Amino acid sequence: MTSTDIQDYIPEGEWPPVSAMLDGFGAQTLPASSALSDTALTIPAPAGSITEYAFKDGSSLGWSGPSGSGTATYKAIEARPGVFIIDFVRGEGIDAENVTIIFDRNTGAVTSGVSAFVTVDGRIRSTTEFTRSNADGSTAVHERSSGLVGKRIFYRYSDVESYEHIYLNPGTFTWNCVRGGEAGLADTDRCMTWAVAEDLYIFFWTEKVMTVEAVLLVDLREQRSIGRMFGWDDPAAEPVILPFNSRLSVLNTTEYPQDTHKH
Repeated sequence: MTSTDIQDYIPEGEWPPVSAMLDGFGAQTLPASSALSDTALTIPAPAGSITEYAFKDGSSLGWSGPSGSGTATYKAIEARPGVFIIDFVRGEGIDAENVTIIFDRNTGAVTSGVSAFVTVDGRIRSTTEFTRSNADGSTAVHERSSGLVGKRIFYRYSDVESYEHIYLNPGTFTWNCVRGGEAGLADTDRCMTWAVAEDLYIFFWTEKVMTVEAVLLVDLREQRSIGRMFGWDDPAAEPVILPFNSRLSVLNTTEYPQDTHKH
């Protein structure tokens, strides 16, 4: 390696906008599913309220709940047989919300993540509220998991965009852009993981530098991830909605030594 090959630390003030990732990530390659057409999903919520989603066809839905009602265009991907990741955006501009629902027909477990924008100290930031519930009378819920902890995973989002993740503990991970629009950028951020099925996880992260909320399914068995990033582009003053999927490789798994001697 020569000095010209060294990627140095990039100060926060020199980071590109969120939109720098748009071209490199490309479109989702996994097909949309129409399996939910003409069905309804009723999700109990805290305090006895319910939220209902009525899937009218393969691309439009109606929703109603404590926060109101409306219609939207959605995309559902069947990640594994009976396991759907459903995604839609409601509202516009600073009022936009990205709703992602992971619904397992096999167990009835449902986890919903709603990402929105908030203003903190005059700066637009993002936040995601999760609801874990169940449908069709089931009592199953997706439980928090440490199943990714210790793994170092390489994600190929396209021919020009790749990242690695290092999962440090159930609430913290490190990401590093190996190549693409954010090449050389890396950080350690907050995350959460829930188990869906064997080697299948819901993964969430939020970034402290960029205004980004990500909700996805990480499938170690099928070696892929499916999900979205929802962020705010400061220069353009508009939301960035980035659906993606990737091919992944588990590079290694760290196991700590079991010290048996006393100091």
